[in-house]
Amino acid sequence: MSAASASAFDKSYSAFLFDMDGTIINSIASAERIWGDWARRQGLDVEKFMPTMHGARGIDTIRNLNLPGVDPATESALIEKAEIADVDGVVAIPGAIDFLASLPPERWAIVTSSPIALAKARLAAAGIPFPRFIVTAEDVKVGKPNPQCYILGAERLGLRPSDCLVFEDVAAGIKAGEAAGADVVVITATHAHPVETAHSTIANYDGLRVHIAVDGKLSIVR
Repeated sequence: MSAASASAFDKSYSAFLFDMDGTIINSIASAERIWGDWARRQGLDVEKFMPTMHGARGIDTIRNLNLPGVDPATESALIEKAEIADVDGVVAIPGAIDFLASLPPERWAIVTSSPIALAKARLAAAGIPFPRFIVTAEDVKVGKPNPQCYILGAERLGLRPSDCLVFEDVAAGIKAGEAAGADVVVITATHAHPVETAHSTIANYDGLRVHIAVDGKLSIVR
């Protein structure tokens, strides 16, 4: 293990900030069904498009395509409704339920690009209790890779991003965590291809536990 990849395991943090999709839950089957159907209706190359929609707000994904005659707000609302209705196959990342349950509830938050209604539906489907603190698509003006979401997540815990460890799975979220000034650990459970990153990586939460020090600081132990 290199010094770079070991860094998150060598430090302690005041809190953890978790992305949702691909990080604590696997919603790929549902997301790709809905977004794939939408992309085909727009005449897009589905295979090229699909990797671009993970980790970003739906409205940002659509806006960035600059499709003529397509209103990003309208289309993203329709997609959100379809995703809420289709949570078939949405499951927790292995070990995530127990890992989250071991954390003090005031010391972690979910920071997701999903709207609040979709987050509630997917967390319920995966068997993960709704957290005390959450940042969703509605809470920020600009989505990932902008760091606003992780800055806000830390603020809601009364902390600075540099006090926190961010758990992420895709480039947009990793960049957001970095830009916020937080350390990042990358979850690879849903990756179809090896991820190239200098950050610590874990496949999932199996075999991972939380150590809580006397001063309340959190550290992750394999």
